[in-house]
Amino acid sequence: MKNPRKIIVHIATSADGYIARPDGDVAWLDRRRPKGNYGYSAFFKSIDTILWGYKTYAKGLEMGMGKNMKSYGFGPKIKNYVFSRHTRESPLPTFEFVNEPVKPFAQRLRAQPGKQIWMMGGGEIIASFLDAGEIDEFRIHVIPILIGEGIPLIKPSHRSIHLKLLSTKSFPDGVVLLHYRTTPHS
Repeated sequence: MKNPRKIIVHIATSADGYIARPDGDVAWLDRRRPKGNYGYSAFFKSIDTILWGYKTYAKGLEMGMGKNMKSYGFGPKIKNYVFSRHTRESPLPTFEFVNEPVKPFAQRLRAQPGKQIWMMGGGEIIASFLDAGEIDEFRIHVIPILIGEGIPLIKPSHRSIHLKLLSTKSFPDGVVLLHYRTTPHS
């Protein structure tokens, strides 16, 4: 039997664990990138589906994602699902809104043929998938900056999810990639 598709959180955080400032601003991520762009291009070739929380999707539109999809890498071969509590239509052709429980959606998606699945974020949708046992790996690029406050990587809640460190990689500019696998829920 073929291995099921993995759902992988591939994201950047500040050194103090935030994915954005309280208003969603991510300008602190603008920096000169080393050759290979932290492995982003290789990761992007391994996926064909992206999962978005509504706030992350809306911020992407605000930042111009819809005007130049190809520069963001979200071309016609990438399927995008946006989780929202309300039924909506997306102005972007490869985006579909989802309003259903996480577990059955994730299990159905994993059963379909395809590449790996990128959990784009934000913190609320990551928490929902994590709490449902539907996150396989985290690839966290820790950026060497402290921003003091903001949106955490995972929406806070009482949980205890053990991670197994698969690898680390440091880059010349101080960015560190932490690659973890989640351990099965007991």
